Amino acid sequence: MSDPKVLLLPGWQNSGDAHWQSRWEALYGDQRVEQHDWMRPLRGDWIARLEEVLLEQTAPVILVAHSLGCMLTAAWAAHSRNTQKVQAAFLVAPGDPEREELQGALKSWTPIVTHKLPFPSLLLGSHDDPYCSFERARHFADAWGAEFIDYGARGHINADSGLADWPEGRALLQRLVQTSAPQ
Repeated sequence: MSDPKVLLLPGWQNSGDAHWQSRWEALYGDQRVEQHDWMRPLRGDWIARLEEVLLEQTAPVILVAHSLGCMLTAAWAAHSRNTQKVQAAFLVAPGDPEREELQGALKSWTPIVTHKLPFPSLLLGSHDDPYCSFERARHFADAWGAEFIDYGARGHINADSGLADWPEGRALLQRLVQTSAPQ
């Protein structure tokens, strides 16, 4: 059995150079799923792109999603016939496209998919995330069947949170990889 491939799923507007996802891409060789339009994200387009990249993989996959990438994971899993290719999902600071200030830009992302994910998952929520309340993050974890971690007051758990290479996040990811590995 080969080691799993880490696919990075950034959120709306992508992850900049200082974001932990970009740093992990450079440090560990994780693969970013490049979307066709980061500024005007359409759920159907993003699902199709994730499916395309997933079908290219020969090893099991670990999805590492941030913000809208978490919503992508749930939406893709509800429609794909290839969910068996995913070993687990690491979901960080889900964005909430149903928030009033986000609805205009993210209309294709509602209603939010709340089906249980068909693979193990871990979701980190922050008490002061400007894009998703702590209660909503916990609700998404419950709906998706994800283990929930209260990550304190860390904003959107992004570059502005001062995480740099985020070794603590990588350790949580490694724990998820180990506990979800086929026996």
